Amino acid sequence: MGNHYFCMRIDDDTELCLHEEHFAVEYYQLIDRNRAYLREWMTWLDNEQSVDDLLAFMKGSRLQFAHNEGFQAGIWHQGIIVGSIGLHALDWIDRKVEMGYWLSADQQGKGLVTKACKTLIDFVFDEYQLNKVEIHAATGNYRSRAIPERLGFTQEGIIRQAQWLYDHYVDMVIYGILASEWQQQRSNSSR
Repeated sequence: MGNHYFCMRIDDDTELCLHEEHFAVEYYQLIDRNRAYLREWMTWLDNEQSVDDLLAFMKGSRLQFAHNEGFQAGIWHQGIIVGSIGLHALDWIDRKVEMGYWLSADQQGKGLVTKACKTLIDFVFDEYQLNKVEIHAATGNYRSRAIPERLGFTQEGIIRQAQWLYDHYVDMVIYGILASEWQQQRSNSSR
C-alpha cells in the first residue's frame, strides 16, 4: 500500500506497519486530533507534545523491533494512519507478551482494531511461537475491553489501582489467551 519498512496486511484496505520516522508528522497530527479523546484512558499523551517527541518514540520502537523485544505499529486504513497497535514487554523466557492498541475516534465501529489484533495474535503465535498474549485495559474502558472479549480471551483478574491516570488511579482488567486456545478457535472457525 505505502512505502513502509515492515508491514502485515490485514485486508485489501488495512495493514499494520512499523512506526517509521518519515511518518512522524502524520502520526503526530493523528494523536493531536484525538488528544482529548485519548486522554480518557491513555497515560502517555503528556510525553508526546511535539513531532520531536514522536521521532524519539519511533526511534525507540525501531530499536525495540531490531532487538526482538516487540514493536509498535501504525494501523493504516486506505493509506492513512488511523491508530496504533503494539507488543509491549515481550517476555521470551515465559513466552508471553502484552498487546496494546488505540484507534482514532472517527474510525470506531469498523472492526479495525479487532482485525488488527487477530492479525497480530496470529503473528505472535505463528512467528514468535509464544504461549500467551495478554491485553490490559482499565475496568471502565468498555470499548477496549470489548476487543479481548470478542476474541475469546479469558478475563484473568483485576489489578486494583494499577495505573495512575493523570489525577486518579484506575483498576486494570487482565485478559489472556493461550496459543492452544487460539489454535482451537482458528480450527473451529475454518470448519
